[in-house]
Amino acid sequence: MLQAILDIQREIYLAFAEHIKTFANGGGWTAFLAFLPMGIVFGAVHAMTPGHSKAVLATYLTGASAGMRRALMVSLALSATHVTMAVAIALFSLPLVSVMLGSAGSAPVLEDLSRGLLGMIGAWMLWSAFFRPPHVHGEGEGVAVGFMAGLIPCPLTLFVMTFAMSRGVPVAGIMFALVMMTGVALTLSTVALATVFFRTRVEKLLATRHTLLAKISKAVEALTGLILVIVAMREILVR
Repeated sequence: MLQAILDIQREIYLAFAEHIKTFANGGGWTAFLAFLPMGIVFGAVHAMTPGHSKAVLATYLTGASAGMRRALMVSLALSATHVTMAVAIALFSLPLVSVMLGSAGSAPVLEDLSRGLLGMIGAWMLWSAFFRPPHVHGEGEGVAVGFMAGLIPCPLTLFVMTFAMSRGVPVAGIMFALVMMTGVALTLSTVALATVFFRTRVEKLLATRHTLLAKISKAVEALTGLILVIVAMREILVR
């Protein structure tokens, strides 16, 4: 299954590279714009591959008292930041990419920052589970988690942006990034909504047992915080 996803991703990526090359050589807008919607498929397929903070997203939404609307906000914030960071690096920091990027498609500084911030969110959730009375997580917190998780730039967006800029058509790369962001958001939103759906089903099953539900909610929140802290420390300290 994973290999099939990777094969589809590779075919779309190569096709986009060819269309960008043709556009740069004077091919005109028509053919490029006609193929551009495939970027949505590319983004959706790409987000199905390992990574993209899907586990962090699902873990946070399992422990937080988030509804469907806030789950969407978190996933959209994650998607937008994930792709936008790659565009920003390409547009404004390309001469300094060698400082920020340890190898092609990776950004150790941003990765450590993202994971460190997520570790702080995890520590806060641990404290909240043990020392705060039952409460509802604010919408701003969810968006902040999405932003922090998305700080790791999308490597394929960075590759396409770099390729488009090397051909003298950065606008083509930006347009690709925008449609790809839509596809990434579709996949991550599906993960977010599915997580909230199953969590609310479990909560309804326990609705008549308020004390048990409160204890389980606290335990899940504490476990979520612990997982975020462990993952952050492991990713930062273990290379």
